[in-house]
Amino acid sequence: MTKIPQIVGLDEFTYEIPRGEVPGMNVPGRLFSDAALLSGVEGDPSLGQLANVATLPGIQRYALAMPDIHFGYGFPVGGVAAFDLNEGVVSPGGIGYDINCGVRLLRTSLTVEEVRPRLAALVDRLYREVPSGVGSHGGHPVTARTIDDVLVGGAAWAVDAGLGRKEDLATQEEEGALAGARPSEVSENARRRGLKQLGTLGSGNHFLEVQAVDEVFDPAFASALGLVPGRVTVMLHTGSRGLGHQVATDFIQRMDRHLAEAGTPLIDRQLSCAPIGSDDGQRYMGAMAAAANFAWANRQTITFGIRRAFASVFERPEEELDLSVVYDIAHNIAKVEEHATDSGRKKVLVHRKGATRAFPAGRDEVPAAYRPFGQPVLIPGDMGTASYVLAGLPTSMDRAFGSSCHGAGRRLSRHAAVRAFRYEEVTRALQSRGILVRSASREGVTEEAPGAYKNVEEVVRVAEGAGLTRRVARLVPLGVVKG
Repeated sequence: MTKIPQIVGLDEFTYEIPRGEVPGMNVPGRLFSDAALLSGVEGDPSLGQLANVATLPGIQRYALAMPDIHFGYGFPVGGVAAFDLNEGVVSPGGIGYDINCGVRLLRTSLTVEEVRPRLAALVDRLYREVPSGVGSHGGHPVTARTIDDVLVGGAAWAVDAGLGRKEDLATQEEEGALAGARPSEVSENARRRGLKQLGTLGSGNHFLEVQAVDEVFDPAFASALGLVPGRVTVMLHTGSRGLGHQVATDFIQRMDRHLAEAGTPLIDRQLSCAPIGSDDGQRYMGAMAAAANFAWANRQTITFGIRRAFASVFERPEEELDLSVVYDIAHNIAKVEEHATDSGRKKVLVHRKGATRAFPAGRDEVPAAYRPFGQPVLIPGDMGTASYVLAGLPTSMDRAFGSSCHGAGRRLSRHAAVRAFRYEEVTRALQSRGILVRSASREGVTEEAPGAYKNVEEVVRVAEGAGLTRRVARLVPLGVVKG
């Protein structure tokens, strides 16, 4: 059973689990939080998971957790860790089952006043254009012969297939394709699961949300992003679907087996891992990149469906409605990056699970149009509150390997939420606030009820107070399609 460690406050927004709280810790654990959010996780097993991560070989400086921390597989959700390329490991549990689960934001030229009269028709059309639910099929099927192209090309494959615009790629993290993909390391079972799931939303916390720009905090950056108060946006949250889940399953089982054969003990078997340079490590890295590219192709294909829905409902060409990609950001991924460590600057493998990159202004990785301001960071709240567009800060580099939170973070597990909330009550409360919901199942709504999540305003306040990000714009929901 995971031990619940003691934590020590360092400042208003930073807490530490000292080395020694859990046997074998190589570095301290660091948590960005405040008194209000901390009261919800004290005694929670996610803190024990954070301390356990600190025992992994080659970890640098700290095992980190963002303000949206909650219990996950192996790493806590909201976990960040960087590993030395020679001495460190890669852990599928530090990336997650939904490889490159991420968020994409589209802007439109439409105002709330223009959308309100057709909102119900729009949400219905989006629900039809973008299949959702457990095991959902029917988006844009690919064949066994072409799936390798998807796994290498990512979003660019979808654009070349007529499912997007060339300019869509410039405002995506990694331009929508992670280098180093090795489709040959993706199992036949994983491929089979992906053949009919491209262009589908899936279930759980995945969503498609019609939103409105409610408030702007950084007018210059908001203008560069095309975010204007009163204008309508669309936020999309999904990942690599069954293909990515199977890649994680396959390699967790493989690494488990090889660790057992070598007699290598782990403080938590869910932290199954392999040395980065090993055969298992390199095979997983190649398969992970391929699954990440499937996720970018998936979000690009869904974008095609979103544009079709808007053009149909508003009876205007999609280009006239704008529908440009503001940004697309990855959550569950590992990347080789250069960062400051206790032994100087060097390349490390940064795991981000339920956490996002938050690079500051001036970095080459930030799209040219946004480089004077910093990388956009997209933080969805729950379907009844707000979402935020933030920008990475220079202090995020030293404090968190250039990382920030990925959302509000769960307060209740899905099972607990189903027990706590009734479908009729949730939908009635949302409708009373003018928010329409379409879902593939009743559980898809109750599992994701607003009360199941932390307060996004508090999470964003901590991310800003900790020096990870700054606020750019606040978005509020109008209509939601849930998996």
